[in-house]
Amino acid sequence: MPLNIDSVSSSTQDSRPERAGGPGIDAVDRAGIEFHGSSGLAQWMADQSVSLAFTTYQAGKLFLIGRRPDLGLAVFERSYDRCMGLCASADAQTLYMSTLYQLWRLENILEEARCHEGHDRLYIPQLAYTTGHIDIHDIGLDRDGTPVFVNTLFNCLATVSERASFEVLWRPPFISGLVAEDRCHLNGLAMLEGRPRYLTAVSRSNAADGWRAGRTGEGVVVDFESNQIVAKGLSMPHSPRVYEDRLWVLDSGHGHLGYIDTRRGRFEPVTFCPGYLRGLSFISHFAVVGLSLPRNNRTFQGLGLDQALQGGGHRARCGLQIIDLRTGELVHWLYIDGVVEELYDVIVLPGVIRPQALGFKTKEIQHILSIA
Repeated sequence: MPLNIDSVSSSTQDSRPERAGGPGIDAVDRAGIEFHGSSGLAQWMADQSVSLAFTTYQAGKLFLIGRRPDLGLAVFERSYDRCMGLCASADAQTLYMSTLYQLWRLENILEEARCHEGHDRLYIPQLAYTTGHIDIHDIGLDRDGTPVFVNTLFNCLATVSERASFEVLWRPPFISGLVAEDRCHLNGLAMLEGRPRYLTAVSRSNAADGWRAGRTGEGVVVDFESNQIVAKGLSMPHSPRVYEDRLWVLDSGHGHLGYIDTRRGRFEPVTFCPGYLRGLSFISHFAVVGLSLPRNNRTFQGLGLDQALQGGGHRARCGLQIIDLRTGELVHWLYIDGVVEELYDVIVLPGVIRPQALGFKTKEIQHILSIA
């Protein structure tokens, strides 16, 4: 059975965790996924008129976080193999999501003011581009609504093709050729006014898998238009986003959300989050950040994040944190325990109350039909 957790949440702004039966969230599905949330999270979502969506490639799940009329928090999930990059159209009617070897377009089939089983969005996997396993990371939409994406395996920015696996749009100036070697671990994409603007890479390596040697301090942000490095010295940067005239970046290897002072080429940390950061979205003066548990392997060991967690007495968490950009303070959170340990992307869905999606593991997709 698909997970569909509805649990009562109070309308207070108290961010203390609550146990099952009380305010907040504390729910477990049959697969061993447990959610804990701040008791005011659903009220915050109502105040901002948003829902949230995030992916976990490690568990192969798309999670949709909405709210019920009584301000209970509704969690809905569907299974997609190695889902990672996620983006939405401005009206939240269309989602794009990368999976193991495909890029999916999901369309909401519900007309305005219509609901399906209490949900005001029903996203159907309508179209898939078969790209092969090219390790798609971040996705953006250009002015025409065409998806562009980071092709990490081939170290380039690409778009979809009607006949080929992908079409190359750009590659970093330090990459000498189009090869399937993941040399620099290009991963993040920031769009500005319907055009690619900034990309992040773990290093400027031009050798196969060479980025791993530079993970502690060779991360860069590259300007798509000028081909110039606008910031360096980062540790495994991810999720660049342009928001309110500022270039925001996650310095994942250190656990910091911050922004780039583009005149000085310097990263300015705003707040520390206790996890390996990937996924960043905004609404009003808030940032929604995705956190993962650090892996116990060579790629993730020895990062500054380890020392920050230990030195500050922090417990590493997997989930979402909502940060007030005016103060850098944590205002709400949704943490996950159990089999889900790593997230990749998170997006805000404006104007959405309680979203739902279809997958391929139940028979619903055979019987839910829409007519143009």
